[in-house]
Amino acid sequence: MRYDARMDDVVFRSAAWMANAIRTKQISSVELVNACLDHIDKVNPSLNAMIYSLAESARAQARLADAAQAHGESKGALHGVPMSVKEAWETVDGPCTGGTLGRRNYRPTQDATVVARLKAAGAIPVGLTNTPEFSYAFESDNLVYGRTNNPYDASRTPGGSGGGGAAIIAAGGVPFEPGADMGGSIRLPSHFSGIAGIKPTKGLVPMSGYFPPSWGIAGAMSAAGPMARYVEDLSLLLPIMAGPDGIDSSLAAAPLHDPRSVAVKGLRVAVHTDNGVIKANADTDRIVRAAAKALESAGAIVEEARPQGVEHSFNMFMGLLGADGGAGIRGLLHMCGSEQAHPYLEGALAALTPITSAELVRMLANLDAWRTGMLSIFRKYDLVLCPANAYPAVAHGTAMLPDVLPAFSYTIAYNLTGWPGAVVRCGASAEGWPIAVQALSAPWRDHVALAAVEHLETALGGYQRPIHARVAAR
Repeated sequence: MRYDARMDDVVFRSAAWMANAIRTKQISSVELVNACLDHIDKVNPSLNAMIYSLAESARAQARLADAAQAHGESKGALHGVPMSVKEAWETVDGPCTGGTLGRRNYRPTQDATVVARLKAAGAIPVGLTNTPEFSYAFESDNLVYGRTNNPYDASRTPGGSGGGGAAIIAAGGVPFEPGADMGGSIRLPSHFSGIAGIKPTKGLVPMSGYFPPSWGIAGAMSAAGPMARYVEDLSLLLPIMAGPDGIDSSLAAAPLHDPRSVAVKGLRVAVHTDNGVIKANADTDRIVRAAAKALESAGAIVEEARPQGVEHSFNMFMGLLGADGGAGIRGLLHMCGSEQAHPYLEGALAALTPITSAELVRMLANLDAWRTGMLSIFRKYDLVLCPANAYPAVAHGTAMLPDVLPAFSYTIAYNLTGWPGAVVRCGASAEGWPIAVQALSAPWRDHVALAAVEHLETALGGYQRPIHARVAAR
């Protein structure tokens, strides 16, 4: 290897750094892929984050990438850089069970759009990561692959549905992964696992090839986006993933603006740590306040405020998601041939009560009126700053409990609005669990949210390696 740093440090670098190192021949793709695979072998046994290895094909693709590089050829901005793929995304490289027993042997015949686009830009999948069954829980545990642990504390969950990806990224296995977010599935695992992530504006990135399909009410609240250790990688990856694909009918050909064009000085920021559903705990409140202070110190104008009606978001989300009483999910279980569901999914379904078609029509009309009220905050402010969750990472088996579930309203609200929301680690609890802050901007102004979290990353430290990963790498 021509670069003189230890490989233990190289695997914790950003995807942008890795791509540049390959391009400038400081390191080969083979060396980098092998380093990541070796590191995964060290950290994954205690995490169960990567549940299907693509080591053989990854090494073969890395050799091809190096051969192309030797001839002055490049596939794109991610040439030779390893990544993981959430097992809910279809890919020809491996299974797509969606965490349900009936699809244990299912193999897709084509890549999901975001996977295809990242591979076309030169990224190399090294493995698939864990999710809850049907991505329908805030903990990544299912009957096919089992439970994923948080790299900062094995007694805690890394969240869901992107918990496997967040855990392996945080532990140094890969620099990034494409995620999908229906109630916080990018932002929540990023928060629990101390990395960065963005749920972009709904309609910016295709959900094509995700399982379960992003249709109906759930589809209207879902968005795809990247998770990574560093904000610079979110800005690198989002343009690669974005844009119409001729499959996802919700997509718009909207321009993506450069976060570097945003000046923090003069930004009008509304901050809150109580959304009217549940107040953030003391550590989270302290860190959100520190983030607000960091923006204010850079010249932002910060005021205490929250969007109009945000206190209704949790009940609206739960009502819409459960409008059919869980009939759709039960039908999907039957269609897949799954005779048994995970207890988290069974518990969630048992709590749902169906409503009439008239009630659903009223609920959808109320949703539109509510969205208008929420959107009015951007008449006065450029950014909303708030917690990503009321708590740091919670203990296994507790996220879906009735007294804990409202804590997830801080992400849920913005699946209902469709606004872009980015998160970045800004500190830690007294126990050392990561705490992220969430920055939300107006629709199609994703660059403003990215600029804000990039400033916070610099000011407050951003990603910090878990002790688990530091020890395992020695």
